[in-house]
Amino acid sequence: MGERRVRNAEVRGSIPLSSTVFRGSRSQAQTSCTARDRGYAPAPMTRVINFSAGPATLPLPVLEYAHNEFLDHEGTGMSLIEHSHRGAAYAKVHEEAKSLFRELMNVPDTHDILFMQGGATAQFALVPMNLRGAGQSADYINTGVWSDKAMAEALILGAAREAGTGKVDGKYTRVPKQAELELDPGAAYAHFTSNNTIMGTQFHEYPDSGDVPLVADMSSDILWRPIDVSKFGLIYAGAQKNLGPAGVTVLIFRKDLAERSPSTIPKIFRYKTILDGDSLQNTIPTFAVYMVRNVLRWVRDQGGAPAMEKRNREKAGSIYGMIDENPGFFHCPVEVESRSMMNPVFRLPTEDLEKKLIAEAAEAGMVGIKGHRSVGGIRTSIYNAMEPSEVQKFVDFAKAFAQQNG
Repeated sequence: MGERRVRNAEVRGSIPLSSTVFRGSRSQAQTSCTARDRGYAPAPMTRVINFSAGPATLPLPVLEYAHNEFLDHEGTGMSLIEHSHRGAAYAKVHEEAKSLFRELMNVPDTHDILFMQGGATAQFALVPMNLRGAGQSADYINTGVWSDKAMAEALILGAAREAGTGKVDGKYTRVPKQAELELDPGAAYAHFTSNNTIMGTQFHEYPDSGDVPLVADMSSDILWRPIDVSKFGLIYAGAQKNLGPAGVTVLIFRKDLAERSPSTIPKIFRYKTILDGDSLQNTIPTFAVYMVRNVLRWVRDQGGAPAMEKRNREKAGSIYGMIDENPGFFHCPVEVESRSMMNPVFRLPTEDLEKKLIAEAAEAGMVGIKGHRSVGGIRTSIYNAMEPSEVQKFVDFAKAFAQQNG
């Protein structure tokens, strides 16, 4: 019986076991090693510079804040993840997150902030399900994998047409200008992807769709700079690149469009249901929203969207400067005017050199720079949370690599 109590205490006692790591006696160190093997105790921390495209790096102060109050949220005696989504503790987080979006993005009263699940991919289907009426078509500006997938989903459910493309010689190396678009004034909506993580392209001037609601997938560049939200019928963004962890999708939604949600689709898929229920119609991913709230606090404390734009242009400028100053070794396949501030991509003279750069960068503590499997090359995802000093470290490393291998 006594032996069983000891084993049960080990299983239940993850917090005491992990705390022994810092006490230093020989027997305690042995115990903590056992706990670590079982996944109870943390390994010694070594943080790398994370250039992954998503889920992506988060601001270190945000992670530290969540870590420090993970077991006891604001003195409630329990973690935020244990609180009811309808309780007062979470309600405070929920409202603050919405308020911060309004403040940081200057969201007008005509729009509301919604939290959903399923990522941007779910929105590929939900947008046409909700916004395209019977007999209507929708316009799609096709600039790469994600906009192509969005249009494919729309075509399953009804009519959709390509109103513009960034494809050149079979590759998406640019975004189209306004004069190149063939927008239908009778379309239910016009959809585009503001930043293309795989191809490394980005809209720096948004399409003008006139009276047709403009719908934007901003998953990878929301809040990278100030924008005029009033020009959009719907902005949606998976949080895992520029806003927080995976698990929640943010919508900035023009409220009058909710009346388009048809009664012929299940209630849980209707934007009107989400709007009327303040995103609380079912159990919301509370911790993901909490982390988004924390990221928004950090953005505010840095100086808001204008400060984000300044730091993002500085970071991207460092990488593109390195590329353009070394044309014999680095090459960016993207048209200069369409280059992404979030996901600079480039190639080296050979794939073997690219593999070598990826491997040596990882050894130096810089990970996630391998290009998407569909295009190859190098991709550096430098979202809001990426510090300029970390980008500069990579640039210095890549320049030295070019000198040694050029």
